[in-house]
Amino acid sequence: MVPYIRASDVEHLLDWNDLADALAAGHRMPKPEISDQFLHRGGDTLLSRAAWIDGFGVAVKSVTVMPDNAAKGLPSVHGAMVLFEDKTGQVEAVIDSALVTKWKTAGDSVLGARLLARPDSKRLLIVGAGTVAASLIEAYRAVFPNIEISVWNRTRANAENLGVKVADDLASAVHAADIISCATMATTPVIKGEWLREGQHLDLIGAFKADMREVDDQAMQRAKLFVDSRETTIEHIGELKIPIASGAITAEDILADLYDLEQGQVGRTDARDITLFKNGGGAHLDLMTGREILKAWRRRS
Repeated sequence: MVPYIRASDVEHLLDWNDLADALAAGHRMPKPEISDQFLHRGGDTLLSRAAWIDGFGVAVKSVTVMPDNAAKGLPSVHGAMVLFEDKTGQVEAVIDSALVTKWKTAGDSVLGARLLARPDSKRLLIVGAGTVAASLIEAYRAVFPNIEISVWNRTRANAENLGVKVADDLASAVHAADIISCATMATTPVIKGEWLREGQHLDLIGAFKADMREVDDQAMQRAKLFVDSRETTIEHIGELKIPIASGAITAEDILADLYDLEQGQVGRTDARDITLFKNGGGAHLDLMTGREILKAWRRRS
């Protein structure tokens, strides 16, 4: 029988360092074929994302986004991911999409930080206090066990609910941090390049559409630029599309993606470098994460 895997089934068996290792290994495999599809009914959306990595398998994650559900006391997003075996195409598992997204998103970011942030980083600032912020706290604590974490959010009460230090002034908090992880829904920059200092690492998560960005042109120009995947970010996400279109940066300024880094290309070359990593969260990362979740579920069974 094909399992339906929920967070309660496997989260106690999952480990952030193991997941980062699995994502790293996934980027040493053949590059994926990826496809995204959107269907719309008024304000409602069905998003389906698919990835196939030859020799590794196939995943299709579909979610419905129904804004009117809030008025009915229901979550706005529902979904699941189907994991297929590579050679026969048989369904191996159906996994709750929220579980996949949580671990994929934060796992992508901490892998980027493992590769690009200074190993002696002591202070993490998380900008934004939504669902992603909570998983970032878990993930960064696992990968950088001695790191001090603070959160800044426009609504202070939401930041206080996360149980870590709350920053009051964004500019000074950014300047003091060694790693800045930004997970907002911003369409205009919230981080300014003039606030940055040598040696920092920027982890940008929130922007996922062509009109969204979290840092300004000066930040992009001061930093060495990296992405998780060139194919899913450069021509699709405003964080890169907007400054490229204006001439503030060029596509050639993006030095490497995770495939390049895992095949030996150097990322940070100096402790004084400012590194910037755009977490685009493509479907291939869902597939890699889904495989790790299924592995944990099989250990449980």
